[in-house]
Amino acid sequence: MDPVLAELRKIPPVTRFLTLSLIGFTGAARLNLVFRGRLGYVQNFVFFKYEFWRLYTSFFIGRYSVLFIFDFRTAKQLENGPYALKAGDLVWQLFFAAAAIILASYPVTPASFPVQPISFFHLFLLCIVYLCSMLTPPGAQTSFFGLITFPVQYLPYVMLGMDLLEGGPAGAIRSIPGAIIGHLWWWGVWKTRTSEAKGEAPKWLAKWFGDRSGSLAEGGPGSMGTGIQVIPPRSRTQPASGSWRGNGQRLGSSSN
Repeated sequence: MDPVLAELRKIPPVTRFLTLSLIGFTGAARLNLVFRGRLGYVQNFVFFKYEFWRLYTSFFIGRYSVLFIFDFRTAKQLENGPYALKAGDLVWQLFFAAAAIILASYPVTPASFPVQPISFFHLFLLCIVYLCSMLTPPGAQTSFFGLITFPVQYLPYVMLGMDLLEGGPAGAIRSIPGAIIGHLWWWGVWKTRTSEAKGEAPKWLAKWFGDRSGSLAEGGPGSMGTGIQVIPPRSRTQPASGSWRGNGQRLGSSSN
């Protein structure tokens, strides 16, 4: 048990929290330890029955697949790269991103949205993938199963394309809010920095994580950690990621 705990402590705190939450809630639902519908977001249950835990658990219900690794890898890149020693800011901004995803999902979800359990995992993943892809160094590339190599900045659009192929136009449309929130996050905090001050963690949260002083700009958007490989043109590469499937939609549907 001690070696396992030692390995867990090596994982950055925010990444560790996100990964354990995803494994824990998805595993509990898969093993029937808890009814899956009790974890999804249901508008009426949240606001009229005060089941506020759904605001948290609905972002961590997925399918055991390569997306779990993708989620871990993307979060770790952000935490070890542009958010190095600024984990408090990352948590604070993730909180606002999650709230925005819920609001942005209203226009594109089925009419049963108020009573049908919803998972936001795929939208949340697409959001952080968009941010991560825009903060990678110029020239960084990834590959799709080693078959097609493309710039990392195109990765969110490849994911949307996979959603289109799997779920049709409706599947892609339901995924778009994740990309939109990711774009606004990148544009407001990193590109124009108009929202950088609002994205700074409260002092108590920054102190909790031991954040360094100064702004995110001191780290710079090109300071990504490991996991992204810059590939010279026409060079051979190893796959940098796996496949991307599904979109975080109604629980019990074919995409969850």
